[in-house]
Amino acid sequence: MSSAAPTRTAVVESLMERFPGIPPEAVFKEDLLRGGLAFDPSALSGNEGGEVKPKSYFIFSFDHRTLPELGEAALNRPPEEIVLTGGPYGLRRTVVSVRVNPSSPYRVAPDDDGALALFLDGVKIADVGLPPMPEYYRHPLTNGKSVMEVAPTIQWGYLIYLTVFRVCQYFGAKEECQYCDINHNWRQHKAAGRPYTGVKPVDEVLEALEIIDRHDTARTSTAYTLTGGAVTSQVGGKDEADFYGQYARAIEERFPGRWIGKVVAQALPKEDVRRFHDYGIRIYHPNYEVWDRRLFELYCPGKERYIGRDEWHRRILDSAEVFGPRNVIPNFVAGVEMARPSGFLTVDEAIASTREGLRFFMSRGITPRFTTWCPEPTTPLGRENPDGAPLEYHLRLLEAYTATLEEYGLTAPPGYGPAGPGRAVFSVSSFMDALPPAPGE
Repeated sequence: MSSAAPTRTAVVESLMERFPGIPPEAVFKEDLLRGGLAFDPSALSGNEGGEVKPKSYFIFSFDHRTLPELGEAALNRPPEEIVLTGGPYGLRRTVVSVRVNPSSPYRVAPDDDGALALFLDGVKIADVGLPPMPEYYRHPLTNGKSVMEVAPTIQWGYLIYLTVFRVCQYFGAKEECQYCDINHNWRQHKAAGRPYTGVKPVDEVLEALEIIDRHDTARTSTAYTLTGGAVTSQVGGKDEADFYGQYARAIEERFPGRWIGKVVAQALPKEDVRRFHDYGIRIYHPNYEVWDRRLFELYCPGKERYIGRDEWHRRILDSAEVFGPRNVIPNFVAGVEMARPSGFLTVDEAIASTREGLRFFMSRGITPRFTTWCPEPTTPLGRENPDGAPLEYHLRLLEAYTATLEEYGLTAPPGYGPAGPGRAVFSVSSFMDALPPAPGE
């Protein structure tokens, strides 16, 4: 008779022993991001009328279930993020983006004293803090829309996330990235009757930023990101560079130097990239998604069809001539390398491939970053891989990432807030938690 499978606690603790160089904060954060967490009803936000900042669903669902399957968490939104401290592992302050999974072994619930805590396999492992409702969320635009709908903030208020185009023109099975649910997220929010503006008018964005600027007296918000779906033709008569660029130009004219301007867009030709820079953007994220050629072609069929992997990479390198290598920060989706049925079969193979990509860019002074893959259930890869990639992969990736940065004499990329365990606010992966603080911090 076979022995019972090890508990999640046993799995996590054994990996912490194997990877002593990875801060425990990063270990738990990666496990929560890859597998999600459940919520006791008392830990939900109360939506926009409550005291807790609710999850804004700013671009993807980042959940392991569809809205109709989330139960009470679909009626009363979960918090945008949680912060972990203390517990038996002595966790330093750790900000984690919320990804709901009702069947997760991790659960946020009150402890015996009534304070919220994170439980793993029924045992308390950390105290939980919830983000307070920011004052600027309490003031609607003149047309009645909420600031949360137009200009939500994440990373504990550090970043204003402006998803100004909430659908993607890579559409359908032959074009959509196989791990991305941007189009479904649009559909599910509209079906639920939630406000979810497809194309955000420039004047609404400016009004929302005016409210944030007025009420964010502590100046917690430091950067904004302009993003949305890919534009393969035009939106409102504008190509991708001019469509996203129009927002940057308006923001910089109204609020010169108030925030660091960032844009997540396709890898565009150099003349288009220069327009971004001219409009006032200072950090460019031309995401390369996954390094391996075969997997890029399979997972990103629209990007392969319209641009192609080699041209995508050439354009990333060209963009460094416009922004400077330090300010070109392409993202990849950490974990899809191991997705069935086409991904790598072993952690060794997946890490070797991803390290090759890191060295390709870092050797040229470009510092990628990554988002921990959430296997959303409406995506092809999410349906096939509901458990995501193994935690060992994510910890090995943190090792490889840190070592490659050191190899090329690079430090944490700009525009992500402070680095280091107990300091980082970047919430959708733990690469900032695993890096050492900047000198003097």
